[in-house]
Amino acid sequence: MSIFQYDFMVRALIGALVTGATAPALGTYLVQRRLALIGDGIGHIALTGVGLGLLTSTSPVLAAVLVSAAGAIAVELVRERGRTSGDIALALLFYGGISGGVFLVGLSSDRTNANLMAYLFGSPLTTSEQDLAVMAVLGAVVLAVTLLLRPWLFAICHDEEYARVSGLPVRALNLLLAVTTAVTVTVAMRAVGLLLVSALMVVPVATAQQVTRGFRATMAVAMAIGLLAAAGGIWAAGTYDTAPGATIVLVAIGSFLVVALGLAAWRTATRARTRRQPATGQPSTGEPPDVVLTRW
Repeated sequence: MSIFQYDFMVRALIGALVTGATAPALGTYLVQRRLALIGDGIGHIALTGVGLGLLTSTSPVLAAVLVSAAGAIAVELVRERGRTSGDIALALLFYGGISGGVFLVGLSSDRTNANLMAYLFGSPLTTSEQDLAVMAVLGAVVLAVTLLLRPWLFAICHDEEYARVSGLPVRALNLLLAVTTAVTVTVAMRAVGLLLVSALMVVPVATAQQVTRGFRATMAVAMAIGLLAAAGGIWAAGTYDTAPGATIVLVAIGSFLVVALGLAAWRTATRARTRRQPATGQPSTGEPPDVVLTRW
């Protein structure tokens, strides 16, 4: 009996697939900029939005989008200053975000630990049709930005000074990328949770970088890995009754380890074959070196 005969499993799968596609697409730019863990910090800030939404009896998702977007803009402005004190400002912003979120959730009428854990570590099995619609719309926006604006976003990620000299609106693009990061975090909030979203932004990209040469190829392979990890994680969670968000992340990490170990074994075998080849520079025929010399 297939677990996907149930509507809630189908909704969980679709929501996870949206996250599996959008998070690596955005993460490719963040890894290029060496901001791999920025998603984790934005997730901390988004929790304040969730708490604000619960406290005011409004949509936690909408509140998380607005608060995390404001926080992402603040992070980008601090990063742009480039001073050492910026690290302290970011730390205050990130840890203040998660502390504020826990504080506001405690003040709300729904103060159960289960409710907070669902946002921290994901709860795709409780995804409603309304949640799925919001995720689909926000996911489409993220993919539109990351795919349609790829040449310009790649330019600022690869060499910001060159992009500025070329006449690109660097500050506007940086702010757009920051807001897109916030939206991506919100999209992934239901599937993998605010504390695990950064893993789906980074791990598929790190896996793809081992087997690709080029930004476009890396993004495509990372998105494919993200989709496979999301689908495999939901299937494993439904089959073995495990935590869906953590299972998705573990599948992604497992794919990284498989690729890394496979490449290491292949390189070892290649070096061994190279050492076994004749030292004369002649092509090896699999026969002893004296036979090869006689034929030449």
